[in-house]
Amino acid sequence: MSTQAVSAPPRRSPSSAATAPPLNKKARKRGPLGLIAWIVGLLFVSPALWMVFLSFHNESDAASNPPKFTAPLTLTGYRDFFGGGQSPWPSLANSAIASICSTVLVLLLAIPAAYALSIRPVKKWTDVMFFFLSTKMMPAVAGLLPIYLIAKNAHILDNVWLLVIIYASMNLPIAVWMMRSFLAEVPVAMLEAAAIDGARLPTIMTKIIAPVAMPGIAATSLICFIFSWNELLFSKVLTAVVAQTSPVFLTGFITSQGLFLAKVCAAATIISLPVLVAGFAAQDKLVQGLSLGAVK
Repeated sequence: MSTQAVSAPPRRSPSSAATAPPLNKKARKRGPLGLIAWIVGLLFVSPALWMVFLSFHNESDAASNPPKFTAPLTLTGYRDFFGGGQSPWPSLANSAIASICSTVLVLLLAIPAAYALSIRPVKKWTDVMFFFLSTKMMPAVAGLLPIYLIAKNAHILDNVWLLVIIYASMNLPIAVWMMRSFLAEVPVAMLEAAAIDGARLPTIMTKIIAPVAMPGIAATSLICFIFSWNELLFSKVLTAVVAQTSPVFLTGFITSQGLFLAKVCAAATIISLPVLVAGFAAQDKLVQGLSLGAVK
């Protein structure tokens, strides 16, 4: 009579079957920290949300204290912005021209400068970087009168290209600082391999450095665009009608007679949209650029 061997099923430990795996301590901490982050984020966003909320109210309801949350919504502020006595489109176009052209000019100057200070460092490059940083320490109003006199003698007042030059000079130091930190993360071995293959400097800059540093370029360009779009002091003094920018046009709604809060909120909402659209469009590149080099 033949016997067949029967394999016994594997034994399970009673302790492993009875007890569930413990929760991770990090997962427990993420709950309160995430809630705190949401609360802080809402606190920072609440002024902008309140501005948008008031833009859909009448002037009397927008200026009421305490605010009327149940007040009827209306588009009167937006109709006054687009259909008022002065069209906003020339001011928006001037802001777009000054911001975009100055940002492109800054990138054309900052990328080669950052290349010389990071990948091919010059002598005493730290002194050069601190010199760039020192230019941002001077108050803007201190240079307003000399710039006004130079522009007046050169007959370029109320000219949008004057704003392009001023915005580029204002944003160039911070752009060089940012691009220098981004280009420092580019592997030198890639550049040496390209040089061995016969690639010249323009080819290296456009075909190797630019794709690798694209998140940093996007972050730098977005910050320069925001600074140029929101600038008010120089555009208020150096422009009048022809080169008037959108922030200057916004100040025209503030009057000493009557209520203007709803109109100002509607105008500020419209003027803020290009910056928000640019931020959302470059959101991924912006996060990668600002976090570049943070984690080794």
